[in-house]
Amino acid sequence: MFNGKNKAITFSYDDGVTQDIRLIEIFNKYNLKCTFNLNSELLGRPGQVTPNGKIVNHTKVNPEDVKHIYEGHEVAVHTLTHPNLTTIEDDNEVIRQVEQDRLNLSELCGYEVLGMAYPCGGTNCNDRTAELIKNNTPIKYARTITTTLGFDPYPDLYQYKGTIHHHGQWDLLFEKGKEFLELKANSPQVFYIWGHSYEFDVFPERWELFEEFCKMISGKDDIFYGTNLEILG
Repeated sequence: MFNGKNKAITFSYDDGVTQDIRLIEIFNKYNLKCTFNLNSELLGRPGQVTPNGKIVNHTKVNPEDVKHIYEGHEVAVHTLTHPNLTTIEDDNEVIRQVEQDRLNLSELCGYEVLGMAYPCGGTNCNDRTAELIKNNTPIKYARTITTTLGFDPYPDLYQYKGTIHHHGQWDLLFEKGKEFLELKANSPQVFYIWGHSYEFDVFPERWELFEEFCKMISGKDDIFYGTNLEILG
Protein backbone atom coordinates (compact mmCIF):
# COMPACT_ATOMS: atom_id res chain seq x y z
CA MET A 1 0.00 0.00 0.00
CA PHE A 2 1.04 3.62 -0.53
CA ASN A 3 0.55 5.65 2.62
CA GLY A 4 -2.51 3.55 3.39
CA LYS A 5 -3.88 3.67 -0.17
CA ASN A 6 -3.92 1.03 -2.89
CA LYS A 7 -3.68 3.48 -5.80
CA ALA A 8 -0.71 5.70 -6.66
CA ILE A 9 0.17 8.09 -9.49
CA THR A 10 3.70 9.08 -10.39
CA PHE A 11 5.48 10.81 -13.29
CA SER A 12 8.98 10.49 -14.73
CA TYR A 13 10.64 12.94 -17.15
CA ASP A 14 14.05 12.58 -18.76
CA ASP A 15 17.03 14.70 -19.82
CA GLY A 16 16.82 17.73 -17.50
CA VAL A 17 15.82 20.22 -20.19
CA THR A 18 14.63 23.77 -19.57
CA GLN A 19 11.03 22.85 -20.48
CA ASP A 20 11.00 21.02 -17.13
CA ILE A 21 10.48 24.42 -15.47
CA ARG A 22 7.11 24.91 -17.15
CA LEU A 23 6.15 21.30 -16.48
CA ILE A 24 6.96 21.65 -12.78
CA GLU A 25 4.71 24.69 -12.56
CA ILE A 26 1.83 22.49 -13.73
CA PHE A 27 2.71 19.68 -11.34
CA ASN A 28 2.99 22.06 -8.40
CA LYS A 29 -0.34 23.70 -9.25
CA TYR A 30 -2.10 20.35 -8.84
CA ASN A 31 0.09 18.89 -6.07
CA LEU A 32 1.48 16.14 -8.28
CA LYS A 33 4.93 14.61 -7.87
CA CYS A 34 7.47 13.76 -10.52
CA THR A 35 10.92 12.24 -10.85
CA PHE A 36 13.35 14.01 -13.18
CA ASN A 37 16.23 12.00 -14.65
CA LEU A 38 19.36 14.06 -15.37
CA ASN A 39 22.71 13.62 -17.12
CA SER A 40 25.09 15.49 -14.81
CA GLU A 41 27.91 15.92 -17.36
CA LEU A 42 25.52 17.46 -19.91
CA LEU A 43 23.95 20.04 -17.62
CA GLY A 44 24.03 23.58 -18.98
CA ARG A 45 24.55 22.55 -22.59
CA PRO A 46 22.45 24.08 -25.38
CA GLY A 47 20.97 21.82 -28.00
CA GLN A 48 18.15 20.88 -30.35
CA VAL A 49 16.33 17.68 -31.22
CA THR A 50 13.90 16.83 -34.02
CA PRO A 51 11.11 14.56 -32.73
CA ASN A 52 8.40 14.00 -35.33
CA GLY A 53 10.50 16.03 -37.76
CA LYS A 54 10.10 19.30 -35.83
CA ILE A 55 13.10 21.15 -34.39
CA VAL A 56 12.64 21.88 -30.67
CA ASN A 57 14.88 23.24 -27.97
CA HIS A 58 16.88 20.68 -25.95
CA THR A 59 18.90 22.98 -23.70
CA LYS A 60 19.81 21.44 -20.35
CA VAL A 61 19.25 23.25 -17.06
CA ASN A 62 22.35 24.70 -15.41
CA PRO A 63 23.93 22.60 -12.65
CA GLU A 64 23.73 25.42 -10.11
CA ASP A 65 19.96 25.61 -10.68
CA VAL A 66 19.18 21.92 -10.22
CA LYS A 67 18.40 22.07 -6.49
CA HIS A 68 16.04 25.03 -6.84
CA ILE A 69 14.28 23.93 -10.02
CA TYR A 70 13.51 20.40 -8.84
CA GLU A 71 12.73 21.20 -5.21
CA GLY A 72 9.78 19.17 -3.97
CA HIS A 73 10.29 16.50 -6.62
CA GLU A 74 12.86 13.73 -7.10
CA VAL A 75 16.07 13.94 -9.09
CA ALA A 76 17.33 10.62 -10.42
CA VAL A 77 20.13 9.16 -12.53
CA HIS A 78 20.07 9.20 -16.34
CA THR A 79 23.82 8.41 -16.66
CA LEU A 80 26.64 10.92 -17.08
CA THR A 81 26.46 11.37 -20.85
CA HIS A 82 23.37 9.48 -22.09
CA PRO A 83 24.97 6.40 -23.74
CA ASN A 84 23.10 3.21 -24.47
CA LEU A 85 24.44 1.08 -21.64
CA THR A 86 23.85 -2.17 -23.52
CA THR A 87 26.49 -1.16 -26.09
CA ILE A 88 29.22 -0.58 -23.49
CA GLU A 89 31.31 -3.75 -23.21
CA ASP A 90 33.30 -2.67 -20.14
CA ASP A 91 31.32 -3.45 -16.99
CA ASN A 92 33.22 -0.82 -15.02
CA GLU A 93 32.21 1.88 -17.50
CA VAL A 94 28.55 0.93 -17.16
CA ILE A 95 28.88 1.23 -13.39
CA ARG A 96 30.77 4.53 -13.66
CA GLN A 97 28.16 6.07 -15.94
CA VAL A 98 25.50 5.33 -13.34
CA GLU A 99 27.31 5.73 -10.02
CA GLN A 100 29.24 8.90 -10.86
CA ASP A 101 26.07 10.49 -12.17
CA ARG A 102 24.35 9.50 -8.94
CA LEU A 103 27.15 11.03 -6.84
CA ASN A 104 27.21 14.22 -8.90
CA LEU A 105 23.46 14.68 -8.66
CA SER A 106 23.44 13.89 -4.95
CA GLU A 107 25.93 16.69 -4.40
CA LEU A 108 23.89 19.14 -6.48
CA CYS A 109 20.61 18.24 -4.75
CA GLY A 110 21.80 17.93 -1.17
CA TYR A 111 20.29 14.46 -0.69
CA GLU A 112 21.18 10.93 -1.75
CA VAL A 113 19.91 10.14 -5.23
CA LEU A 114 18.66 6.55 -5.41
CA GLY A 115 16.54 6.25 -8.57
CA MET A 116 17.26 5.94 -12.27
CA ALA A 117 15.85 5.88 -15.79
CA TYR A 118 17.78 4.22 -18.64
CA PRO A 119 18.82 6.60 -21.44
CA CYS A 120 18.33 6.12 -25.21
CA GLY A 121 15.65 4.48 -27.30
CA GLY A 122 15.38 0.98 -28.67
CA THR A 123 16.86 -1.75 -26.50
CA ASN A 124 18.40 0.41 -23.80
CA CYS A 125 18.70 -2.15 -20.99
CA ASN A 126 19.11 -5.87 -20.50
CA ASP A 127 19.69 -8.40 -17.74
CA ARG A 128 23.42 -7.65 -17.68
CA THR A 129 23.09 -3.90 -17.20
CA ALA A 130 20.33 -4.36 -14.65
CA GLU A 131 22.43 -6.77 -12.60
CA LEU A 132 25.48 -4.47 -12.76
CA ILE A 133 23.43 -1.59 -11.43
CA LYS A 134 21.67 -3.66 -8.78
CA ASN A 135 24.87 -5.25 -7.47
CA ASN A 136 27.30 -2.34 -7.70
CA THR A 137 25.34 0.82 -6.87
CA PRO A 138 22.80 1.92 -4.25
CA ILE A 139 20.19 2.48 -6.99
CA LYS A 140 16.81 1.13 -5.85
CA TYR A 141 14.94 1.12 -9.18
CA ALA A 142 15.64 1.79 -12.88
CA ARG A 143 12.90 2.56 -15.38
CA THR A 144 12.93 1.38 -19.00
CA ILE A 145 11.16 2.97 -21.98
CA THR A 146 8.81 0.00 -22.34
CA THR A 147 5.22 0.48 -21.21
CA THR A 148 2.48 -1.95 -20.21
CA LEU A 149 -0.69 0.18 -20.43
CA GLY A 150 -1.57 -1.54 -17.16
CA PHE A 151 -1.49 -0.59 -13.50
CA ASP A 152 0.00 -3.65 -11.81
CA PRO A 153 3.42 -2.65 -10.42
CA TYR A 154 6.04 -4.23 -12.64
CA PRO A 155 7.86 -6.92 -10.62
CA ASP A 156 11.41 -6.16 -11.83
CA LEU A 157 12.49 -2.89 -10.21
CA TYR A 158 15.73 -2.79 -12.21
CA GLN A 159 13.98 -3.11 -15.57
CA TYR A 160 10.81 -1.34 -14.53
CA LYS A 161 8.08 -0.78 -17.09
CA GLY A 162 5.74 2.17 -16.66
CA THR A 163 2.12 2.48 -17.72
CA ILE A 164 2.28 4.96 -20.58
CA HIS A 165 4.55 7.32 -22.53
CA HIS A 166 2.70 10.63 -22.76
CA HIS A 167 4.03 11.51 -26.23
CA GLY A 168 4.08 8.23 -28.10
CA GLN A 169 0.79 7.05 -26.58
CA TRP A 170 -0.92 10.44 -26.27
CA ASP A 171 -4.24 9.23 -27.71
CA LEU A 172 -4.58 6.83 -24.77
CA LEU A 173 -3.55 9.22 -21.99
CA PHE A 174 -6.98 10.53 -20.98
CA GLU A 175 -8.57 7.11 -21.49
CA LYS A 176 -6.09 5.46 -19.13
CA GLY A 177 -6.47 8.33 -16.66
CA LYS A 178 -10.23 7.88 -16.48
CA GLU A 179 -9.81 4.12 -16.21
CA PHE A 180 -7.47 4.57 -13.25
CA LEU A 181 -9.77 7.04 -11.50
CA GLU A 182 -12.67 4.58 -11.77
CA LEU A 183 -10.58 1.61 -10.67
CA LYS A 184 -11.60 -0.07 -7.41
CA ALA A 185 -8.27 -1.40 -6.24
CA ASN A 186 -7.99 -4.31 -3.81
CA SER A 187 -4.23 -4.53 -4.31
CA PRO A 188 -1.49 -1.95 -5.07
CA GLN A 189 -1.97 -0.29 -8.45
CA VAL A 190 0.32 2.32 -10.04
CA PHE A 191 -0.40 4.74 -12.87
CA TYR A 192 3.09 5.60 -14.12
CA ILE A 193 3.41 8.30 -16.81
CA TRP A 194 6.76 9.11 -18.40
CA GLY A 195 8.21 11.25 -21.18
CA HIS A 196 10.36 14.27 -22.00
CA SER A 197 9.09 17.79 -21.40
CA TYR A 198 10.51 19.01 -24.73
CA GLU A 199 8.01 16.71 -26.46
CA PHE A 200 5.22 19.13 -25.55
CA ASP A 201 6.84 21.69 -27.85
CA VAL A 202 6.31 19.38 -30.83
CA PHE A 203 2.54 19.88 -30.45
CA PRO A 204 2.29 23.05 -28.31
CA GLU A 205 -1.46 22.66 -27.75
CA ARG A 206 -0.63 19.63 -25.62
CA TRP A 207 0.74 21.85 -22.86
CA GLU A 208 -2.80 23.01 -22.06
CA LEU A 209 -4.27 19.59 -22.66
CA PHE A 210 -1.73 18.02 -20.32
CA GLU A 211 -2.68 20.55 -17.66
CA GLU A 212 -6.30 19.45 -18.12
CA PHE A 213 -5.16 15.86 -17.63
CA CYS A 214 -3.27 16.80 -14.45
CA LYS A 215 -6.30 18.62 -13.11
CA MET A 216 -8.50 15.62 -13.89
CA ILE A 217 -6.35 13.11 -11.99
CA SER A 218 -5.40 15.31 -9.03
CA GLY A 219 -6.89 15.70 -5.57
CA LYS A 220 -8.47 12.25 -5.22
CA ASP A 221 -8.75 10.92 -1.69
CA ASP A 222 -8.10 7.30 -2.70
CA ILE A 223 -4.87 8.07 -4.59
CA PHE A 224 -1.35 8.63 -3.28
CA TYR A 225 0.65 11.12 -5.35
CA GLY A 226 4.37 10.50 -5.02
CA THR A 227 7.76 10.43 -6.68
CA ASN A 228 9.10 7.23 -8.21
CA LEU A 229 11.22 6.58 -5.13
CA GLU A 230 8.29 7.09 -2.76
CA ILE A 231 6.25 4.55 -4.69
CA LEU A 232 8.81 2.07 -6.01
CA GLY A 233 11.65 2.42 -3.51
